[in-house]
Amino acid sequence: MLTERLFLEEGLVLKNGNKRRYVVIGDPVGHSKSPAMHNAAFAALGLDAEYSAVHVKAGSLPDFIERSRETLDGFNVTVPHKEHVIPFLDEISPECRETGSVNTVKNTDGRLHGDSTDGYGLASALEEEFGMDLRGKKVLFLGCGGTVHAVAHYLLRTGCGGVSIVNRTVEKASVLAGFLAGHFPSVDVDFADLADKIKLGMLLDSTDVVVQATSLGLKDGDPSPLDEDLMRPGICMFDTIYRRTAFLSAAARRGCRRAGGERMLAKQGEKSFEIWTGQRPPEGVMLEALRIAPGT
Repeated sequence: MLTERLFLEEGLVLKNGNKRRYVVIGDPVGHSKSPAMHNAAFAALGLDAEYSAVHVKAGSLPDFIERSRETLDGFNVTVPHKEHVIPFLDEISPECRETGSVNTVKNTDGRLHGDSTDGYGLASALEEEFGMDLRGKKVLFLGCGGTVHAVAHYLLRTGCGGVSIVNRTVEKASVLAGFLAGHFPSVDVDFADLADKIKLGMLLDSTDVVVQATSLGLKDGDPSPLDEDLMRPGICMFDTIYRRTAFLSAAARRGCRRAGGERMLAKQGEKSFEIWTGQRPPEGVMLEALRIAPGT
């Protein structure tokens, strides 16, 4: 009953007519600007479609997905559901099968196919924000959740020179590093405890880009996961969160090149949009919609 009421509150009734319906699900999800960028793209192409955000808690996920077969044409998945959604889908891409992370689901006649646009989104954003060819470059990730699994795998598969995984729970970082090293034995893969400043400093000495991929920064007052004194002006600092964070503020004080996650979200969105509709949105429409959308 809870899930049925959730669908009714969001206007997600049984599909009737030609209007296409898409959503992003997560917990939390109220901060998402995905509706603004997708609806702008639909409008630009004259498509009869709408996109909204739906708050789905873990216990409601199975019911939501079953109901989506009759109500949605597709949906995006954000934290904490990127891994947990997989058992309820009919099929997933080979990359998602390897990384255990899905962020885009397409509904074709009631069958749900999972894919990921996270890696493409990050790689495109880093290249455009910093004018950087990632081939041969080394990237250090702060955090090791589902997004990092997907994007680190994508970067290594497309020619990145090496990755380091840094996490507060070092055992999780070790497991992910071992997984990546097993798939890409010819590249440099390492890991460290976030509290181990000596090891972290050594890794940063050979790092070209730091990608902040923890949840720190989603809430006002969240600290930077990386101490300011470890930031070096020669390293590019990228935050996957698309708001002003303590991490980005510290990077600015240290004179680092830096960027937030808006362009990554836009690039992910463009790829999801193409998966769903078979069309590419006009260049820049999604990014501009994100930048003018209300919110932090």
